[in-house]
Amino acid sequence: MAIIINGKELAKKTRMELKKECDELKKKGINPKLAVIMVGDNQASKVYVRNKSRACEEIGIEYEEYLLPKETKQKELLDLIEKLNEDLSVNGILLQSPLPGHLDINKAFKTIDYKKDVDGFTPTSAGKLSIGEDTFVSCTPLGVIKMFEEYNIDLTGKNVVILGRSNIVGKPLIHCCLNKNATVTVCHSKTKDLKEYTKRADILIVAIGKSKFVTEDLVKDGAVVIDVGINRGKDGKLSGDVDFENVEKKASYITPVPGGVGPMTIAMLMNNVIKAAKEQNEI
Repeated sequence: MAIIINGKELAKKTRMELKKECDELKKKGINPKLAVIMVGDNQASKVYVRNKSRACEEIGIEYEEYLLPKETKQKELLDLIEKLNEDLSVNGILLQSPLPGHLDINKAFKTIDYKKDVDGFTPTSAGKLSIGEDTFVSCTPLGVIKMFEEYNIDLTGKNVVILGRSNIVGKPLIHCCLNKNATVTVCHSKTKDLKEYTKRADILIVAIGKSKFVTEDLVKDGAVVIDVGINRGKDGKLSGDVDFENVEKKASYITPVPGGVGPMTIAMLMNNVIKAAKEQNEI
């Protein structure tokens, strides 16, 4: 049976450490602040934004929310981002996705000052990560790396297979793992003979958005399995991209859903806000 990687407990520990850092910054007259922009009324986004607000309150990070109507024009969105770029009291800017279809999210991300890019989505952040420079790393990939570090899972020389190539998770994870000296393979919807790759994985990271897609026959004995997926069934229950119940019997380490990677994503956002506040104040 696998060791369960408890993301909920690790996130709690991380938030406590960040609260101490935040308190120390406030003693120096620095008040870390996050500005969140949400366009439209996507219900899932509202839940995510509410969770981010609660995490900020717990740690002591100031929180500012901009809820824009779904009819918002591109220029209005970009003007708001530029305004927040220039606001010295704001350390981090987060643009909640998805955006309504008429808005260009990539143009919006490019407008965010990379020094305030706490989501790690700007081309500058992505480029710095790809060449191994210090930068803001997307929160979910960073959370996965923190899990490896906490559980002393060494990536050096390991075969890491990533299922999924999104700009938010899959692609940043490639560079995160390469920077940890892993040998990285990326699989996606066009990959042929998927099992041939997954069965060789020492570490399998799954982020494809298909409930229980990875079954035990796709996993090597003793593999580390990280499930980034979160899917809600018709019965309202949450499940990951991995068939947890059966894969757990073969893996050495595994993340549950819920309670695995999810809590670490928000904890890493808070981490990035504190990092931004320090860097902008040259601490």
